[in-house]
Amino acid sequence: MTLEIAERRGALDGLPPFPKTPRVTLVGVGPLTRFLVRGSPAAAAQLSRAFGPVLSAEPLRANDAGGRAALWLGPDEWLLLARDGEGPAILSVIGTMLTEPISLVDVSSRNTGMLLSGSRATDVLAAGCPLDLHETAFPKGMCTRTLYGKAEIVLWRQAADRYHIECWRSFVPYVHGLMAEAAREYLAG
Repeated sequence: MTLEIAERRGALDGLPPFPKTPRVTLVGVGPLTRFLVRGSPAAAAQLSRAFGPVLSAEPLRANDAGGRAALWLGPDEWLLLARDGEGPAILSVIGTMLTEPISLVDVSSRNTGMLLSGSRATDVLAAGCPLDLHETAFPKGMCTRTLYGKAEIVLWRQAADRYHIECWRSFVPYVHGLMAEAAREYLAG
Protein backbone atom coordinates (compact mmCIF):
# COMPACT_ATOMS: atom_id res chain seq x y z
CA MET A 1 0.00 0.00 0.00
CA THR A 2 1.38 3.38 -1.01
CA LEU A 3 0.44 6.40 1.03
CA GLU A 4 0.26 9.76 -0.64
CA ILE A 5 0.44 12.92 1.38
CA ALA A 6 -1.49 15.91 0.11
CA GLU A 7 0.68 18.91 -0.52
CA ARG A 8 -0.47 22.17 1.02
CA ARG A 9 -0.73 24.81 -1.68
CA GLY A 10 -1.04 28.53 -1.29
CA ALA A 11 -3.89 30.36 -2.95
CA LEU A 12 -1.44 32.19 -5.24
CA ASP A 13 0.36 29.01 -6.34
CA GLY A 14 -0.11 28.36 -10.04
CA LEU A 15 -1.25 31.89 -10.87
CA PRO A 16 0.64 33.96 -13.44
CA PRO A 17 3.44 35.95 -11.81
CA PHE A 18 2.57 39.42 -10.58
CA PRO A 19 4.29 42.12 -12.69
CA LYS A 20 7.84 42.72 -11.42
CA THR A 21 8.34 46.31 -10.37
CA PRO A 22 9.84 48.07 -7.35
CA ARG A 23 6.76 50.32 -7.25
CA VAL A 24 4.24 47.62 -6.32
CA THR A 25 4.36 44.00 -5.20
CA LEU A 26 1.70 41.46 -4.31
CA VAL A 27 2.63 38.38 -2.27
CA GLY A 28 0.70 35.78 -0.31
CA VAL A 29 0.96 35.95 3.46
CA GLY A 30 1.07 32.17 3.82
CA PRO A 31 -1.26 30.10 5.96
CA LEU A 32 -2.78 31.76 9.01
CA THR A 33 -5.26 30.83 11.71
CA ARG A 34 -8.41 32.88 11.17
CA PHE A 35 -11.55 33.16 13.29
CA LEU A 36 -14.68 35.21 12.71
CA VAL A 37 -16.08 36.17 16.10
CA ARG A 38 -19.35 37.79 17.08
CA GLY A 39 -20.22 38.85 20.58
CA SER A 40 -21.18 41.59 22.99
CA PRO A 41 -18.84 44.35 24.23
CA ALA A 42 -18.33 42.32 27.42
CA ALA A 43 -17.36 39.27 25.35
CA ALA A 44 -14.98 41.43 23.28
CA ALA A 45 -13.25 42.60 26.46
CA GLN A 46 -12.82 39.00 27.63
CA LEU A 47 -11.61 37.92 24.17
CA SER A 48 -9.06 40.75 24.16
CA ARG A 49 -7.52 39.39 27.35
CA ALA A 50 -7.56 35.82 26.03
CA PHE A 51 -6.38 36.53 22.48
CA GLY A 52 -3.84 39.32 22.92
CA PRO A 53 -4.65 42.29 20.68
CA VAL A 54 -7.59 44.40 21.79
CA LEU A 55 -10.82 43.79 19.91
CA SER A 56 -11.56 47.40 19.07
CA ALA A 57 -14.86 49.00 19.96
CA GLU A 58 -13.86 51.83 17.61
CA PRO A 59 -15.27 51.20 14.12
CA LEU A 60 -12.93 50.26 11.27
CA ARG A 61 -9.84 49.74 13.45
CA ALA A 62 -7.34 46.89 13.55
CA ASN A 63 -5.04 46.15 16.45
CA ASP A 64 -2.07 43.83 16.30
CA ALA A 65 0.40 42.50 18.84
CA GLY A 66 2.64 39.48 19.17
CA GLY A 67 1.97 38.14 15.67
CA ARG A 68 -1.80 38.32 16.10
CA ALA A 69 -4.36 40.84 14.87
CA ALA A 70 -8.00 41.70 15.58
CA LEU A 71 -9.86 43.53 12.80
CA TRP A 72 -13.18 45.27 13.53
CA LEU A 73 -15.77 44.25 10.93
CA GLY A 74 -18.96 45.42 12.62
CA PRO A 75 -20.37 46.54 15.99
CA ASP A 76 -20.24 42.95 17.25
CA GLU A 77 -17.92 41.24 14.72
CA TRP A 78 -14.13 40.83 14.43
CA LEU A 79 -11.71 38.88 12.27
CA LEU A 80 -8.93 37.36 14.37
CA LEU A 81 -5.64 36.50 12.66
CA ALA A 82 -2.84 34.43 14.21
CA ARG A 83 0.09 32.30 13.13
CA ASP A 84 -0.67 29.02 11.40
CA GLY A 85 -1.28 26.20 13.86
CA GLU A 86 -2.22 28.42 16.81
CA GLY A 87 -5.93 27.61 16.53
CA PRO A 88 -6.10 24.83 19.16
CA ALA A 89 -4.16 26.87 21.73
CA ILE A 90 -6.32 29.95 21.10
CA LEU A 91 -9.51 27.93 21.45
CA SER A 92 -8.24 26.39 24.67
CA VAL A 93 -7.48 29.77 26.23
CA ILE A 94 -10.76 31.25 25.04
CA GLY A 95 -12.64 28.24 26.41
CA THR A 96 -11.15 28.69 29.88
CA MET A 97 -11.39 32.51 30.08
CA LEU A 98 -14.74 33.35 28.50
CA THR A 99 -17.96 33.48 30.47
CA GLU A 100 -19.86 35.55 27.89
CA PRO A 101 -21.53 33.80 24.93
CA ILE A 102 -19.89 34.25 21.51
CA SER A 103 -20.10 32.87 18.00
CA LEU A 104 -16.70 31.72 16.75
CA VAL A 105 -16.13 30.26 13.28
CA ASP A 106 -12.79 28.98 11.98
CA VAL A 107 -12.34 30.42 8.47
CA SER A 108 -8.67 29.46 8.13
CA SER A 109 -9.25 27.30 5.07
CA ARG A 110 -11.86 29.55 3.45
CA ASN A 111 -9.87 32.80 3.54
CA THR A 112 -6.44 33.72 2.35
CA GLY A 113 -4.33 36.83 2.72
CA MET A 114 -2.18 38.91 0.41
CA LEU A 115 0.15 41.83 1.02
CA LEU A 116 0.10 44.65 -1.51
CA SER A 117 2.95 47.09 -1.00
CA GLY A 118 5.01 49.75 -2.72
CA SER A 119 4.70 53.37 -3.76
CA ARG A 120 1.90 52.51 -6.24
CA ALA A 121 -0.02 50.11 -3.96
CA THR A 122 -2.77 52.66 -3.28
CA ASP A 123 -3.15 53.32 -7.01
CA VAL A 124 -3.50 49.58 -7.73
CA LEU A 125 -6.16 49.30 -5.04
CA ALA A 126 -7.99 52.41 -6.23
CA ALA A 127 -8.31 50.84 -9.69
CA GLY A 128 -10.84 48.34 -8.31
CA CYS A 129 -11.93 49.61 -4.90
CA PRO A 130 -14.61 52.29 -4.43
CA LEU A 131 -13.13 53.62 -1.15
CA ASP A 132 -11.26 56.88 -0.74
CA LEU A 133 -7.82 55.45 0.07
CA HIS A 134 -6.06 58.76 0.74
CA GLU A 135 -4.19 58.55 4.06
CA THR A 136 -6.45 61.17 5.64
CA ALA A 137 -9.56 59.13 4.80
CA PHE A 138 -8.10 55.63 5.25
CA PRO A 139 -5.13 55.94 7.64
CA LYS A 140 -2.74 53.31 8.96
CA GLY A 141 -4.55 50.86 11.25
CA MET A 142 -7.89 51.23 9.50
CA CYS A 143 -9.71 48.16 8.17
CA THR A 144 -13.04 47.46 6.51
CA ARG A 145 -15.01 45.12 4.34
CA THR A 146 -15.20 46.42 0.81
CA LEU A 147 -15.10 45.32 -2.80
CA TYR A 148 -12.26 44.90 -5.24
CA GLY A 149 -13.92 44.66 -8.62
CA LYS A 150 -16.83 42.37 -7.78
CA ALA A 151 -15.12 40.40 -5.01
CA GLU A 152 -15.65 41.07 -1.32
CA ILE A 153 -12.39 41.70 0.53
CA VAL A 154 -11.29 42.81 3.98
CA LEU A 155 -8.78 45.62 3.57
CA TRP A 156 -6.35 46.60 6.35
CA ARG A 157 -3.86 49.44 5.88
CA GLN A 158 -0.73 48.44 7.76
CA ALA A 159 1.46 51.34 6.59
CA ALA A 160 1.28 54.24 4.14
CA ASP A 161 2.33 51.91 1.33
CA ARG A 162 1.29 48.45 2.60
CA TYR A 163 -2.12 46.76 2.71
CA HIS A 164 -3.18 43.36 4.03
CA ILE A 165 -6.03 41.99 1.92
CA GLU A 166 -8.19 39.06 3.05
CA CYS A 167 -10.54 37.33 0.66
CA TRP A 168 -12.09 33.95 0.00
CA ARG A 169 -9.62 31.57 -1.62
CA SER A 170 -11.97 31.10 -4.57
CA PHE A 171 -11.78 34.86 -5.32
CA VAL A 172 -7.95 34.98 -5.36
CA PRO A 173 -7.46 34.36 -9.11
CA TYR A 174 -9.95 37.14 -9.90
CA VAL A 175 -8.51 39.65 -7.38
CA HIS A 176 -4.92 38.79 -8.33
CA GLY A 177 -5.72 39.18 -12.03
CA LEU A 178 -7.36 42.58 -11.57
CA MET A 179 -4.48 43.83 -9.43
CA ALA A 180 -1.93 42.54 -11.93
CA GLU A 181 -3.78 44.37 -14.72
CA ALA A 182 -3.85 47.59 -12.67
CA ALA A 183 -0.14 47.22 -11.90
CA ARG A 184 0.64 46.78 -15.61
CA GLU A 185 -1.34 49.98 -16.34
CA TYR A 186 0.79 51.92 -13.85
CA LEU A 187 3.98 50.36 -15.17
CA ALA A 188 3.09 51.54 -18.66
CA GLY A 189 2.28 55.06 -17.47
